Amino acid sequence: MSNANINAVFYADTYHPIQAGSIDGTDTLPHDNAVYRAVLCSAAGLYDPFGDPKVIGDPYCTVFVGRLSRFTDEETLRKAMSKYGTVKILRLVRHIVTGASRGYAFVEYETEREMRRAYEDAHHSLIDDYEVIVDYYRQHLMPGWIPRRLGGGLGGKKESGQLRFGGRERPFRAPLRPIPYADLQRLGIPPPPEGRYMSRFQVPSPPRCRSSHAAMDDSPARQRRSRDKEEPSHRRHRRSADRDDSSHKHHKHREHSHQHKKRSTSRDYDFLDH
Repeated sequence: MSNANINAVFYADTYHPIQAGSIDGTDTLPHDNAVYRAVLCSAAGLYDPFGDPKVIGDPYCTVFVGRLSRFTDEETLRKAMSKYGTVKILRLVRHIVTGASRGYAFVEYETEREMRRAYEDAHHSLIDDYEVIVDYYRQHLMPGWIPRRLGGGLGGKKESGQLRFGGRERPFRAPLRPIPYADLQRLGIPPPPEGRYMSRFQVPSPPRCRSSHAAMDDSPARQRRSRDKEEPSHRRHRRSADRDDSSHKHHKHREHSHQHKKRSTSRDYDFLDH
């Protein structure tokens, strides 16, 4: 690779735990226990990105805001994020037991244009003297997504010992060694986009939701949900078929009874004639 491409980067459109743990997106083995745990969760279909009932709204109009002060409340965050557009829904994530802020939130705007303005301008801005990060709402946009609490996610600090790459803060670096295409294909890891690298100053487009739905069709969790949805349908079809069969049998029985009654009546009339 030429020296001009040393600082070239690329971003993840789909999520794979092993790739997210790789600085250049070419690793084929989990390098820490958290990545290994995320791989197991992904393979077993233990996480459903659409299963959170609190998650509502349009993902294309929503941004993720992280590294918030634990003392920042909803009113302060709404005031800060309203500089970039009309805030439709704001959800500051809190601890389910203590109610304390978890340090991140999701903000939905009225339009995608306002979301992109917040994505570009609110990143690294100060809220309550904390420098926040802003990224796309990847839970519903990236197929294969595994959250931070399960060993996945993107970004992170060196102090945490759990760095993840492919996102806005830490994009993948263009590989400096030969890309192991065969191993990546075997593991289902998308290879780096050779010839289509970006600079850190370019703004990546959000992952597209259609591709995420298509890529998730083969996931174990989605297959189980499909079977659960199809099973009542099969029962309805069976019940409908049983009703049709019963109706057909009843109709034939009535027709047979009518013919028998007609023959009996004819014999009675014949008897009377004799």
